[in-house]
Amino acid sequence: MTTIRLTAAQALVRFLENQFNQDGERFIEGVWAIFGHGNVAGMGEALYEARDRLPTYRGHNEQTMAHAGIAYAKQLRRRRAMAVSTSIGPGATNLVTAAALAHVNRLPILLLPGDVFAGRGPDPVLQQIEDFSDATLSANDSLRPVSRYFDRITRPEQLITALPRAFRVMSDPADCGPATLALCQDVQAEAYDYPTSMFAPKTWAMRRPAPDMRELEQAAEALLKAKNPVIIAGGGVHYSQACAVLEKFATDHNIPVVETQAGKSALVWDHRQAFGPVGVTGAASANAVCAKADLVIGLGTRFQDFTTASWSLFKNPSCHILALNIQSYDAIKHQAISLVCDARTGLEQLSQMIGDYRAKDQMGSIREDWFSEVDMVTAAPAEGNALATDMQVIGAVQRAATEKTTVMCAAGTMPGELHKLWKSYNPGAYHMEYGYSCMGYEIAGAMGIKMAEPWRDVICFTGDGTYMMANSELATAVMMGINYTLIITDNRGFGCINRLQMATGGAEFNNLLDHTIHEQPAEIDFVKHAQSMGATALKVASIAELEQGLKQRTGKGVEVFVIDTDPYPSTEAGGAWWDVAVPEISERDEVNQARAEYEAALIERKKT
Repeated sequence: MTTIRLTAAQALVRFLENQFNQDGERFIEGVWAIFGHGNVAGMGEALYEARDRLPTYRGHNEQTMAHAGIAYAKQLRRRRAMAVSTSIGPGATNLVTAAALAHVNRLPILLLPGDVFAGRGPDPVLQQIEDFSDATLSANDSLRPVSRYFDRITRPEQLITALPRAFRVMSDPADCGPATLALCQDVQAEAYDYPTSMFAPKTWAMRRPAPDMRELEQAAEALLKAKNPVIIAGGGVHYSQACAVLEKFATDHNIPVVETQAGKSALVWDHRQAFGPVGVTGAASANAVCAKADLVIGLGTRFQDFTTASWSLFKNPSCHILALNIQSYDAIKHQAISLVCDARTGLEQLSQMIGDYRAKDQMGSIREDWFSEVDMVTAAPAEGNALATDMQVIGAVQRAATEKTTVMCAAGTMPGELHKLWKSYNPGAYHMEYGYSCMGYEIAGAMGIKMAEPWRDVICFTGDGTYMMANSELATAVMMGINYTLIITDNRGFGCINRLQMATGGAEFNNLLDHTIHEQPAEIDFVKHAQSMGATALKVASIAELEQGLKQRTGKGVEVFVIDTDPYPSTEAGGAWWDVAVPEISERDEVNQARAEYEAALIERKKT
């Protein structure tokens, strides 16, 4: 056997260089790294040696570096991914939130945190977490529950088996998620005679499992009996690259399609079968179709509570669920008829099984009625409107959008409003992280999207609260020459949660800046802050000024628009109930009234 002597870190990097997807592209496009105690000597040296072949990117926070890598993978439908190298201790634990985000959203990323000395010679080392009853634990064990694959590398030869396992997880459409290899810092620098065969180029092809024939027959039988079926398109439609097949299936069989946050843009917004977004932040048209449906076909969705309106949405007593999903865990939820397979392959074979079946037309003009509502709330305000609404901001951006535009967001007010109101022109034109709804994903995620598809006009929506939580990668984007647009809607606090607080009977408390204890009123100048990091920034006083600013964009650098918005209005049309528990006992009449309404809603849900 031919061998080559390398340090563990060198072997890891060389392995990454030789892993490819089915399109012939390197699977790990690059490595984000902040060097520190635990990775600067081992991984730092190995990445330096490969700098002309495998790019290393430097960010400002480990969590947001991982967000950028996750967004990159999401935008490329999990066909490519990135890695993140961190120090031991806080650098490693900063990855936990990002790992949870990737885990929930089933997205690939390779996490490479530094770890303690395997040999324990200098034990305890700087930043080491010591468990008084288990000496094998380190800070990296916090990554176990949020990793699809976790391994601690305590010997250099362990990489021979660990690395293929990590790539198996990242490239498996059913098990896809974050893979963590905790790298003991002494082991990173230790040499070993690795077999050269380990570094032979390897292709990781995304499987397309076909359905089991018995399950396929059951699914076809259920659909042939259905009078009012509806398809809920989830993120799996995008990851399977099944958008075109879904369009054909829905058209051929005359079945309405509604979309989750992850599935939105699977169909162009004005397609005849596109009935809009579904659920809590859904369209009246989509939710009406679901309420009437006798068969709900979940296509690549995990049936999150926002999608199902906490399982209150499907009101037809004869309704059944058909779950077509590559992950059997999702395909059995709520006694569903399971069809475990790839979304694209499953739709193609199901279409053959049902032949010329066509559902009857549903509910007249509800699509057109809904889009009339959308146009109304997103229209430019009358002259003199003092404070813009989030819906009007969306309208201004929509009017500036082209077929190259991708809008993105993650948390706060905008995800719900964008889900309801944004009109997507093509698949990939809508990028929302709403599985974990993680504040701080936005600015870094926009950077990852632009790196994935440089031709896109990326427009990132973020509130003032999210901006304050994680803005540092704006400077990274500027320094790397990554161009995108950032819309900061300043409603002076956490407006979305303030509305939820009020809706559950609570007093306005500790969400908006005006309702918190401060000696000095907050006077944050977002324009100056963005400019200090190298962005071009402009404060606009109205929707008209925002529209004018959007028209004058150069497409160079990060272009920021700041606009004050009203924290209270939201789109009244559409939407559905969401199960948010209200206190049983309170001194406030508003809470007691909200509790009574909540209990009535629980009774109604039991009827579905």
